[in-house]
Amino acid sequence: MGSTGAERRRHATPAQTPEGNVVVSFSFESYQLEEEECQAKDAPDKGVLTLTEPAFEEPVPDDQYHGIYFAMLLAGVGFLLPYNSFITDVDYLHHKFPGMSIVFDMSLTYILVALVAVVLNNALVEMLSLHTRITAGYLFALGPLMFVGIFDVWLEQFTTKQAYVINLVAVGVVAFGCTVQQSSFYGYMGMLPKRYTQGVMTGESTAGVIISLSRIFTKLLIKNERKNTIIFFLISIGMELMCFMLHLLVRRTRFVQYYTSCARQGLAEVKGHGDSGTGYRVHHDVVTEEVRFDNGAIGGPHTDGAMEPEFSGSGTYMRFDVPKPKIKKSWPSVRDMILHRYVVSRVIWTYMLSIAVTYFITLCLFPGLESEIRNDMLGDWLPILVMAIFNMSDFVGKILAALPYEWRGGRLLLVSCVRVVFIPLFIMCVYPVQRPTLSHPAWPCIFSLLMGISNGYFGSVPMIQAAGKVAPEQRELAGNTMTVSYMTGLMLGSAVAYFAYSFSAKGSSPHLEMPHNFTTSGY
Repeated sequence: MGSTGAERRRHATPAQTPEGNVVVSFSFESYQLEEEECQAKDAPDKGVLTLTEPAFEEPVPDDQYHGIYFAMLLAGVGFLLPYNSFITDVDYLHHKFPGMSIVFDMSLTYILVALVAVVLNNALVEMLSLHTRITAGYLFALGPLMFVGIFDVWLEQFTTKQAYVINLVAVGVVAFGCTVQQSSFYGYMGMLPKRYTQGVMTGESTAGVIISLSRIFTKLLIKNERKNTIIFFLISIGMELMCFMLHLLVRRTRFVQYYTSCARQGLAEVKGHGDSGTGYRVHHDVVTEEVRFDNGAIGGPHTDGAMEPEFSGSGTYMRFDVPKPKIKKSWPSVRDMILHRYVVSRVIWTYMLSIAVTYFITLCLFPGLESEIRNDMLGDWLPILVMAIFNMSDFVGKILAALPYEWRGGRLLLVSCVRVVFIPLFIMCVYPVQRPTLSHPAWPCIFSLLMGISNGYFGSVPMIQAAGKVAPEQRELAGNTMTVSYMTGLMLGSAVAYFAYSFSAKGSSPHLEMPHNFTTSGY
């Protein structure tokens, strides 16, 4: 701190005025002081003038009682809960749309719209404010959830064909809103300490756990399928509203505002805002004991064209009581936007590939294949049980991602690729059609458990660690870029599962009958 303090006062040089008085001028470097604010505060210099003491520097706020972490966990719940609500009531969907590939159609619709949404959000990250995007995402997610729950499930206002289309449209709208919200949250978490990114990703799995338990208990306690589905949707709507209200409260906390402002100050310096000369210089006349504050550009030329050799500085110390001039906002050019993303991607490309591969393998099997597995002994309960096991083990995996182990990008990518072994294992659980190789219901449960843990861990670690590989001012963009890779993996995996199902359902093997249960001979 001593060397830093000396650096800050390097322009404190005496000079003679025309009246013969000695004047000491101080020019403060704003970017150094801001850097100190964002880092751990060292002890101030001894013997430094009171004028340079950081008396009003804000201490680093603390997350008391881990309330912010809990709020971010619920944020993760909020942007996956609506989609989980649509696909987890698989028993209701199969009875309402018999013989139709409703779960596959919902999954593919969600992924395709989500990929468009995440690319659009990545383009708008510098144009629309973070909280505008998140708020819009919540509203897009809540609307379809309430509409389908009330008008389709409760009031039954539509025919089967109309309800099928309305459910797919509702999933598409939810996909757009939740993905914009999710992508924005990952950029948001990139500005906070690492553990909050892990908290959000744990919340994603918590959403699956909550929805699975909600469906199990509503089905156990209420025998009427329509009534228990109505209660199921009302629980989901209540949870989503709670997550939204909590976000509105947390965004105003001193903790969140402190870290986001630090990241944005760093971004402003990179863009050159820190050199705009909007602070002041202090001139101290040691004879008359007069102190004068000069606003204006520092280091600029005088009217006579001569440069000021002694008092010029690249930045100035910003007083809170000095009004800042308005900086005209300008959207970046397409070339700049592409360049920014290219620079970030070169640093984190192994993490991008790792998360894409992880979710590609998972989406080849979940929720489509797992939702269609049947067993004579367990009947419709088996897909609900298998999906619940996956969601719970995924939750455990994301908790394990909080362990302080630093993965190298190449090794992380390699281990993510090893998960491809789950594809043939699940195929053996459903093929051949009449008598699968692994026919006992314990097999899909065990494989779902292992796949869930590995998905939770290797789907979270790249997102958590990627933000730490770039500069603070690039972390929001890194979070959005990682989300693009994440959604690309989801889309490709969902497409493979959908087309494999379509291939088998069309009777590519004529000797096989394709009953309502999913037997993926096309895999």
